[in-house]
Amino acid sequence: MKKIFALCLLVLLTGCAVPKIAPTKHLVITWEAMPGWTTDNHAAAIPAFLRSCEKIREQNKWRHICAAAAALPKNVDDDTARLFFEKYFMPQQLLQKDNSEIGLVTGYYEPLLQGALQPSARYQYPIYARPDDLLTIELGVAYPSLQKRKLRGRLANGKIIPYHSRADINGESNPLAGHELLWVDDKVALFFLHIQGSGLVQLPNGDIIGVGYTDQNGHVYLSIGRLLAQRGDMELEDVNLFSIRQWLEQNPQRADELLHSNPSYIFFTRRDAVAEGPIGSLGVTLTPERSLAVDNEKITLGAPVWLDTVMPDDGKTPLQQLMMAQDTGGAINGDIRADVFWGRGTRAEKMAGLMKTHGRLYVLIPKADLNINKPE
Repeated sequence: MKKIFALCLLVLLTGCAVPKIAPTKHLVITWEAMPGWTTDNHAAAIPAFLRSCEKIREQNKWRHICAAAAALPKNVDDDTARLFFEKYFMPQQLLQKDNSEIGLVTGYYEPLLQGALQPSARYQYPIYARPDDLLTIELGVAYPSLQKRKLRGRLANGKIIPYHSRADINGESNPLAGHELLWVDDKVALFFLHIQGSGLVQLPNGDIIGVGYTDQNGHVYLSIGRLLAQRGDMELEDVNLFSIRQWLEQNPQRADELLHSNPSYIFFTRRDAVAEGPIGSLGVTLTPERSLAVDNEKITLGAPVWLDTVMPDDGKTPLQQLMMAQDTGGAINGDIRADVFWGRGTRAEKMAGLMKTHGRLYVLIPKADLNINKPE
């Protein structure tokens, strides 16, 4: 009965059959074949890995690895850190279904918005908390293969229907009234806050409040940058955070229509530990330039991932370093797809805003999983 109910919900809310999740292709390689492996500052990756261990260390395959990482000296050198990863892991290159090895790498950061605790003529755009009427259906209860899939909706006249879209939420009916956390002074900045998933809000008295992702309305994310390119408003290769902002500023009469074309909407919760940074989907604090958002149906959260791409500001300098899969995102879907967390501040905004590079991903798999030289 539960399976029939979940299937009916799926058809009702998405209008499609139960999806089949195809496994990502992996190619086991040697450390010598890893591009740039010996050039990284491996010691800088250890604190980020220890944060992953906060959530995964109780799992059998991670227990001894996390214990070994915790036993490393605090001032561990790069060679020792590199040898640690080589001892306990083997690299696997991710491949597309057609065996190609290149995917898309983007970036995100923690923006700073101007806001207030109460609305006013200046601060009129609300940041919403998770609404009480948002229903979440865990499909894994009925379908183990859909363990990480969720459906969201709401009850109306005894029926479950899709939740309010972005256009509905921003419309005159104001369906989320009473769920405001804060108000900000820039609707475009608020839209990009939704894309980043977390941020900071500075109050008029100078105090700063952190806000982080808590849930989503269930609608599929649509890239407004790609839509602008499809409409011929700009070339796809020119689309980035800054070019989209410029277009919105130059076309205020069309801004709402473009923003509302992305029906996905994010709900937030307040964060007290502003200084520590945002919390990713794994449930740990993200580390600038070491945390990676991934498709968690392709890469296990908590796992180390070797990134091979280029710096976004010049498109030439290699960016080859060890990252930790600690976050997800509505637009981060696919076999080879990643989003680099750059942190906060001007440089982070620049790097994240410009990043749209091609790259390769290599997941570090515990040797115990591969039955290779299982550690004692």
